[in-house]
Amino acid sequence: MEKENLEFNVVIEQDEDGIYVARVPELEGCYTQGKTVEEVVSRIKEAIEVCLKGDDDIIPMKFIGLQRVQVEKENQNIV
Repeated sequence: MEKENLEFNVVIEQDEDGIYVARVPELEGCYTQGKTVEEVVSRIKEAIEVCLKGDDDIIPMKFIGLQRVQVEKENQNIV
């Protein structure tokens, strides 16, 4: 069986408890978490391998950039 190297964009964020959460935008439902960046990177590689099983039509997208956008949210206080 021939193997192919694929590269995916991985978004890593940290939640309010300090846990790192990684997800792959190209693969719906492909995410994991870990206590360190190293742990979450290792785990996301495993998750990607699982997500790729049975789906031969996945083509990674080209990374262009990351932009943080700020918006205002109206508070809806119920009195």
